[in-house]
Amino acid sequence: MLILFETPAGFALFKVLDEGKLSKVEDLSKEFTTSDAARKVVKLKAFSKFENTSEALSAATLLIDSKPSKGLRKFLKAHCDGETLGVADSKLGNAIKEKLQIECVHNNVVMELMRGLRSQLTELISGLATQDLAPMSLGLSHSLSRYKLKFSPDKVDTMIVQAIGLLDDLDKELNTYAMRVREWYGWHFPELAKIVQDNILYAKAVKLMGDRVNAAKLDFSEILPEEVEAELKEAAMISMGTEVSDLDLENIKDLCSQVLSFSEYRAQLYDYLKSRMNTIAPNLTALVGELVGARLISHGGSLMNLAKQPGSTVQILGAEKALFRALKTKHATPKYGLIYHASLIGQAAPKHKGKIARSLASKASLAIRYDALGDGQDNTMGLENRVKLEARLRALEGKELGKSAGSAKGKPKIEAYDKDRKKGAGALITPAKVYNPSADAVLGCTNNESVDEPPPQTEVSEKKKKKKKSAEAEDNDIVETVETVTKKEKKKKKHAAADGTEENGEVEKSKKKKRKHSGDDDESKTADKKKEKKKKKKKTEE
Repeated sequence: MLILFETPAGFALFKVLDEGKLSKVEDLSKEFTTSDAARKVVKLKAFSKFENTSEALSAATLLIDSKPSKGLRKFLKAHCDGETLGVADSKLGNAIKEKLQIECVHNNVVMELMRGLRSQLTELISGLATQDLAPMSLGLSHSLSRYKLKFSPDKVDTMIVQAIGLLDDLDKELNTYAMRVREWYGWHFPELAKIVQDNILYAKAVKLMGDRVNAAKLDFSEILPEEVEAELKEAAMISMGTEVSDLDLENIKDLCSQVLSFSEYRAQLYDYLKSRMNTIAPNLTALVGELVGARLISHGGSLMNLAKQPGSTVQILGAEKALFRALKTKHATPKYGLIYHASLIGQAAPKHKGKIARSLASKASLAIRYDALGDGQDNTMGLENRVKLEARLRALEGKELGKSAGSAKGKPKIEAYDKDRKKGAGALITPAKVYNPSADAVLGCTNNESVDEPPPQTEVSEKKKKKKKSAEAEDNDIVETVETVTKKEKKKKKHAAADGTEENGEVEKSKKKKRKHSGDDDESKTADKKKEKKKKKKKTEE
């Protein structure tokens, strides 16, 4: 059995001397504690040295992709006749077996042998010192990192990230510059801002016209429609703007040329972004469009990072602030983020936007994974999913029609509305209406024709009047009786009050009399006492 070991200096083949020791995997680490013990287990059979750094770099990049290099294939053909080969990568072993018909093994025993060889590598390979191996591994790792950053196909989407960032910056600058042109030239010709609404057309018109006096002589047919041109010339004749010097107009024209150059570069950059998106992520572009797809990739960092995200994350990507605020305040979480600007969600009604956003996010996550990891470069999957989403949107919009009633088979039952019929019963609340022949109006009758005349309406009206009069008379009688009863009660109360006052007066008089009598009795008693005292004094004096 042979072991293939990769080093920064080249490929090494080791021969296993005692295969009986491989049965005990736990004890293999003890066999590599010293260099002498390791030499009893394995022995270096052959070594293929790299000639330069470029060869080492190409071999290392192919090994990362589990592919054998041309030099490795020649080396194995020369030294592996009829031997089983132990490799550290199972995919690499499958590739060697397919191309070279060499039996390859990858198991725990091989990995333990690799670990032991790595610990005693400098002792088993003569001429490879530790001080030489460390700089070689460091230089190869730096070269490999630079190569992957420069040429990796996974990093091509960085161009999309940079392009969409630059496009957003250009939009901001264009808006700022255009508003500055309107504000600056508005002092000279303020009416032009309402006549020409588009920023680019405004800049073109200002650059061509200069002073508003020149508007009547110039031809704006290449820039503006005929109606707008006529309105512009009329407004220029009666404008209320101030006069501007030639130097100011030159600076305004320079700013207009900057706006126009920015707009041209933006259109060019958009075409570039569109072509890159159709090349790198065609299925995502078919579902959500170039700009939304590019913003999703930019927000995710790369196409591969975005492919690792679930559909629920893709749905709210870009609304992280609202999501965490809703979680903190225990409110409803957002239904969409950057994906809201997709055309499919824009077509949906407001109450269906959340459902369509969820469906679109799930399909978009599948499309992103297919674009990032699949081999195909067409957009058939994205177009098929878009058709399904459009059908889903139509189903949601048409679902409201047959939602009220439906059978087991899904077909809606439409029943005629009858206000007199009870719910869930066959009987009627009120009896069915009977045809009234007396309501028919007969016109054009002669005296000789016999017609069943209905009872005259005057009699009916008189009966109704009598009933009304009788009802009014009864109401009046009731009112009169109530009034008489209330009057009698009032009189009784008055009489009772009067009687109460008379009785009170008599009681008070009797009390006064009693008080007078008691007062007289007291006076007589006091007079008698005084007389007795005088008599007693006279007796004592005597």
